[in-house]
Order: sequence, then structure tokens, then C-alpha cells
Amino acid sequence: MVFTAVLFLVAAGIACAVGAALVGTVNLPVMVVAVLCGLLAASSVHMTMDWEKAVVMRFGKFNRTAGPGLVFTIPIVEFYSVRIDQRVIATYFGAEETLTADLVPLNVDAVIFWMVFSPQKAATEVEDYASAVYWIAQATLRKAIGRATIGEVAARRDQLDAELKEVLEEKLDGWGINVMDVEVRDIVVPKELQQAMAAEAIATREKNARMIMAEAEADISDMLKDASENYADDPEAMRLRTMHLAYESVKQSGGTLVIPSAFSEGFTGDPDAIAKAAAKSK
Repeated sequence: MVFTAVLFLVAAGIACAVGAALVGTVNLPVMVVAVLCGLLAASSVHMTMDWEKAVVMRFGKFNRTAGPGLVFTIPIVEFYSVRIDQRVIATYFGAEETLTADLVPLNVDAVIFWMVFSPQKAATEVEDYASAVYWIAQATLRKAIGRATIGEVAARRDQLDAELKEVLEEKLDGWGINVMDVEVRDIVVPKELQQAMAAEAIATREKNARMIMAEAEADISDMLKDASENYADDPEAMRLRTMHLAYESVKQSGGTLVIPSAFSEGFTGDPDAIAKAAAKSK
């Protein structure tokens, strides 16, 4: 706007000076001609930034894209309708109170990174391409959430990102828009369901832990069974194993070896057993 205003003033000033030099004075006709010259100059010279493209229309039809820098158009015949920003744009969108496949309401926030690769399509195929990107991204997110359960949405976030990106690329390509990336930022589960989901997760982990312990016990029992069969026919090997276990016990206890006493046989309350254990100890 500043560039257009300065251009108008400069062109009008030059036309006014030329008219005054030719006529000898600045009168109303000279001022009218100066204003017209300023308007023509302001409508024929435009400036676009380094990241912008101007879509030039001629007699209402697309003619060309111009820029960045100075863009010249034919007054009255040509005009540029919009300036297309070709930088990567981040658009935040969300799906509030969206029902999953198992009828759980979720609030999901996401962001899409996109850019315009075809200014012509963005200007002629859709009225407001920035708003269109927002609304179509939100609708696609709602559909994706509605096809999955709450567990799938929470656990497979990367898969949800890839699905959104693929669908949005297909839909936005016809508008000259390229989807760079889609990221799900946050998934909010209702508070009344958070405790139930936490309890379910704890129960699942306890179940898995018990299954792992049961499998370990089964493996250990099989190994002990195989070892007992190996020692059954070889008493010398059994004695060597006993000596090895005694050595390990001494090593771990720092030199103290605990050997079960024969008196433990008499702690059953039977007097004969107690006498027998005492006789063994002498």
C-alpha cells in the first residue's frame, strides 16, 4: 500500500509538472490529468515479496504468474487477483468430542505443514485455499478417529499421522497444494475413563508378568528333571555337584557354611524320633 501510494504521488507530480510547463499554470484540467496518470501508474506497477507470486488475470481469465519483485500489468486490461504465499505454512486443527469406533469421545489436536506449489490452481480451483486446508484436514481427522478404537488411536499415533498425510495429499493436490507433514500433537481422553484405562493397563501387565513367570517355572522344571536323570546313574557326579554347591555357599556367605542338623528330624513331636536324632549326634 505504501509503495502504491508513493507511486501514485510521484506519477501525479510528474504529470502535474509537465502539464504546468506546457500550459503555463496548474489549473483544474491539469490536475485531473495528473490524477489519472497517477491512478494508471499505481494500477500498472506492483511489488511482490520474495516468497510471493502474483496471479495476473487478463479480461477475467488466467494469463500468467509473476514475481517476485516488480510486476507490470496493462491498466484496465490486466489485474492481479491474489498474491500466493509459497512458504511452508503450519495450520493447527483439532477434532473435539469425536467418537471413536468403540464410542469413546476424544479431543485430538494436530498440525499440518503445507505449501502451494501451483499458484494458478490455488487461485482458480478454490476460493480460500487456506481455510479450505483447515476444514478438510479437520474433517479427515474426524473420519480417521471414527474408524479406530481408543486403543488404536493412542497406541498407533504414527500410523494415524501417515494415514492423514496420504489422504490429504490426494485431496489437496488438485488445488495446487503439497502436504509436507501431518503431526498429531495431543490426544485427550475423558477424565472418567483415564482411571479405568490405567487399571486395565496395570491388569494387563500383571497378567503378562505372571505368564512369563509361569513359562520360566516350566523351563526350570524341565531343566531340573533332565539334571536329575543325569545324576541318577552317577553317584560320583552327584557328590561333585554337592561339593560345588557347598563351595558356592561358602563363597557367598564369606566363609560360613550352614549344614542342616540331624536334630531337625526330631522336631515333629515324636519322642522316639527325638531320641534317635540325639543318638546320631553322638
